[in-house]
Amino acid sequence: MSSEDERRHREKMQKRKDVQDREVSEKTIEKGVLAVHTGPGKGKSTAAFGLALRMLGHGRRVVIVQFIKGAWSTGERPALERFGDLVEWHSMGEGFTWETQDRARDVAACERAWDVAVAALQREDVGLVVLDELNIALRYDYLPLQRVLADLQARPFMQHVVITGRNAKPELIDAADLVTVMTLVKHHFKAGVKAQPGFEF
Repeated sequence: MSSEDERRHREKMQKRKDVQDREVSEKTIEKGVLAVHTGPGKGKSTAAFGLALRMLGHGRRVVIVQFIKGAWSTGERPALERFGDLVEWHSMGEGFTWETQDRARDVAACERAWDVAVAALQREDVGLVVLDELNIALRYDYLPLQRVLADLQARPFMQHVVITGRNAKPELIDAADLVTVMTLVKHHFKAGVKAQPGFEF
């Protein structure tokens, strides 16, 4: 690269830095963020557990409530539980609805899970609440949406919440501060690759 190219590059990067610095300096609000991870792509829960790891890295308490996948044994649970009493993990589901094939049983399991979630949502000492697959419970009307929204709204001001699962309700998307839609481009299941420990669970 010539000295002229280097000069142009430095000028371009300085302008970019000035824009970034200005944007960052304009952000002054501190509050608990309500995040929703939805969409047909893989990685919604995985991203939520990444946020849990980040929160734990700052020494903050995390509560995880699983609404559907509770029947599964996942690698994230023993890994995160190494943080001791900073992590509470509640697997409250009994598997996906097509596995139980019992609506009343699914509703009862989700109601028990929501009671646990509400207890976490009322605690000032909890930095992050992960509501894993709550969107599935809401999609099938296993929980009343307005109650869920009210309980989320009433949480401590600085508490962060991340909700996962496909088909997030429009009202939840409207209430959220951050919404990420995982897009499916290609999936190895289509090629006959089964779910494997350490990658899917």
